[in-house]
Amino acid sequence: MDSVRPYEPRDRAGCLALFDSNTPVFFDVSERDGFVGWLDGLAGLGAPYQVIERDGRIVACGGHALEPDGVTASLCWGMVDRALHGTGLGRQLTGARIAAARAATGVTAMRLDTSQHTEGFYRRFGFVVQAVTKDGFAPGIDKYEMRLAF
Repeated sequence: MDSVRPYEPRDRAGCLALFDSNTPVFFDVSERDGFVGWLDGLAGLGAPYQVIERDGRIVACGGHALEPDGVTASLCWGMVDRALHGTGLGRQLTGARIAAARAATGVTAMRLDTSQHTEGFYRRFGFVVQAVTKDGFAPGIDKYEMRLAF
């Protein structure tokens, strides 16, 4: 049974294993330090970050953060164990993240930066491409800036 719950520091290794399972296709190895910093700073950020746990193992993680404008939320570091892509975990996680952002007072839109490998997935939620930067994350990993208005 899958359970969605808030991230706890004890989830760090499981989340890093998810990142590693998605490297180098979905993330570049050079992004790992940024993810480590994000996880280690979560307590001070106050950013909602969630994990999906299955049989005691972290199988997905992701969150959102409020942008400085106070009305836009950004999806942050979402990922599913590579071996479990296509099983519905990404839909479950993304739906939970969008619902959490919509529940935040004053939030009227969401944004995210993703790659050519997942932009189609986010289109199904209503996100619209705003800009594309070739090799924006790393060689071979283009950056797609996307937005969803509520």
